[in-house]
Amino acid sequence: MRVAIAGAGAVGRSIARELIGNGHEVLLIDKNASSIKPERVPDAEWLLADVCELSSMEEARLDRCDVMICATGDDKANLVASLLAKTEFGVPRTVSRVNHPNNEWLFSESWGVDVNVSTPRIMSALVEEAVAVGDLVRLFTFRQGNANLVEMTLPEDSPFVGRTPREFPLPENCALTTILRQGRVFAPDPDQPVQAGDELLLVVPADLEDEVERLLAPSMHPG
Repeated sequence: MRVAIAGAGAVGRSIARELIGNGHEVLLIDKNASSIKPERVPDAEWLLADVCELSSMEEARLDRCDVMICATGDDKANLVASLLAKTEFGVPRTVSRVNHPNNEWLFSESWGVDVNVSTPRIMSALVEEAVAVGDLVRLFTFRQGNANLVEMTLPEDSPFVGRTPREFPLPENCALTTILRQGRVFAPDPDQPVQAGDELLLVVPADLEDEVERLLAPSMHPG
């Protein structure tokens, strides 16, 4: 897979190293000459160019890329780069960094963004996930399916402690995907009971989150 990354700062370079380590081709693009440091990621291609200019994107040959990652520290630049990649060059998948939480609503399909990654939202979700028991914590939004990846640490008084995933009466279009227990990751076994303190990862439509939260922890969320 060939991936273009707009923004060759610390974030862009870290993403590039990870992708290259997984066997992908990476092109790093930045308009600031001081950010062009090929020795930092020697296996990547580098381009000094402005991702907001159509001519620069033509030079980058975005039409040959499978994914465009917009990882600059400027939300306006990330939006423009996503839109150009999607509408002018037909890049199949765009992922864009959101720097300011007030701008998150802009990062949608109308601006060519398939997936937005909000640093403030991720950090707050990780804090909640680390300390909350019995609360549903939204970790990630899937734009394509209007669903969210959510997490709940199962409280001791949950009616599902000691019951199997087969017995979970989850609403339609909801799915239990992963169980984390004592540092280990398990695929849900339909016949293996869950335990108090298990971290459940579920895919849930946004409009059903409250229902699932009440279902799994009714004493904490009386409805």
